[in-house]
Amino acid sequence: MSKCCCNYVFATNWQLVQWGESPYRQVSQISITDDDAQVNRKLPKELLLRIFSFLDVVTLCRCAQVSKYWNLLALDGSNWQRVDLFEFQVDVKASVVENISKRCGGFLKALSLKGCQNITDEALQKFSEKCRNIEVLNLDNCKKLTDATCASLGLHSTKLQQLDLSCCLCITDNALKFISKGCHHLKHINISWCHEVTNDGLEALAQGCLKLEDFICKGCSQITDVGVGHIAVHCKNIRRINLHSCQNITDDGLKLLGEHCHDLAFLCVSSCQRLTDQSLVSIANGCPALKTLEVANCSHLTDNGFQALAKNCHVLERMDLEECLQITDSTLNYLASYCHHLTVLSFSHCELITDEGIRHLGSSVCATEQLQVLELDNCPLITDASLEHLMGCQSLERIELYDCQLITRQGIRRLKNRLPNIRVHAYFAPVTPPASVGGGRQRYCKCCVIL
Repeated sequence: MSKCCCNYVFATNWQLVQWGESPYRQVSQISITDDDAQVNRKLPKELLLRIFSFLDVVTLCRCAQVSKYWNLLALDGSNWQRVDLFEFQVDVKASVVENISKRCGGFLKALSLKGCQNITDEALQKFSEKCRNIEVLNLDNCKKLTDATCASLGLHSTKLQQLDLSCCLCITDNALKFISKGCHHLKHINISWCHEVTNDGLEALAQGCLKLEDFICKGCSQITDVGVGHIAVHCKNIRRINLHSCQNITDDGLKLLGEHCHDLAFLCVSSCQRLTDQSLVSIANGCPALKTLEVANCSHLTDNGFQALAKNCHVLERMDLEECLQITDSTLNYLASYCHHLTVLSFSHCELITDEGIRHLGSSVCATEQLQVLELDNCPLITDASLEHLMGCQSLERIELYDCQLITRQGIRRLKNRLPNIRVHAYFAPVTPPASVGGGRQRYCKCCVIL
């Protein structure tokens, strides 16, 4: 079904059912005739409704056009508990959201309007009034929405648990204040790239949403250690924090996380370039349950910080250390010795790593039993010897070797012979650059090898 056709169904077909009646009574308003399909006569309508509940949005709209009986089955509110309009994105009009809210009412628990840039505050206000049982709401990149939408959510959506406001550029601190007053069950919020949000908004959010578990605020340039402190102190259930590209965060903010967030399992501070080893020490001392750490492009971190982390955070599973330029083989040695659950590791652009570090890693418990992904792009000192050290890693599924100039095709073939299911991504430059024409400079591409 085309997007236009689907929009038409949304906008018109909800009037066929009087909202407020039970779904079974709604369907019974139309009798089954002799001309109807056998499936309608053989299966009870309760079972048909159950079957329809597994269909996606587009399929339900198609079924709604088969017959009047199927129209009632397909468009019954009980089948529309989770609606994702991402496939339609900017084509979705405000009237579609309003009509969904009228049809679904109290049934609707999850709605994704990700990328629907034509949605307005007025549509979301009507939605929040009708769908008061909503638990999951994704408004990512709905650029026309303002604080008025959050005012309506705070007033009506008291059961809301997950809210995504990323890239809603008109959102300010007032939006978070409205949410904090009414959405006390909120567990997940994403305010990434909402540049108008400051520490004041985080203070209100933290004080009103004490059940918060996931906090994501990538690229929020006005948030500082003070705002992080509000989340750390008040949200005792916090498990996941993403501060990617929050460039005003320093060691003081990470110290507060270490002091208060002892159950923290996920931390991303990539591109927070003011952090030093003291941040890693704080996390090591206070967050022993940490499973994922992303510190890409934190160039001040050294072996000393990762040594402390490895000694205390033994359940680490995923680490992104891309462009941590100062780490050496010593970091790999400590991770191999203390962290036996690692499954994904990125050391891309860690230019001081050598074959010796890979040897420690390859002989560790984590590598031989757990490691699935290893990224070594732009590690200029590693050679085919590193691949030899990894041949015992039976769980290894993918290895990245882009621009590792000392890795050869022969070395990759030997690794593939030992681990036939592994995917190896690598670049190889041509043996000689192609001749330039007319004396000018001529660019040439490297050969990408995916084995």
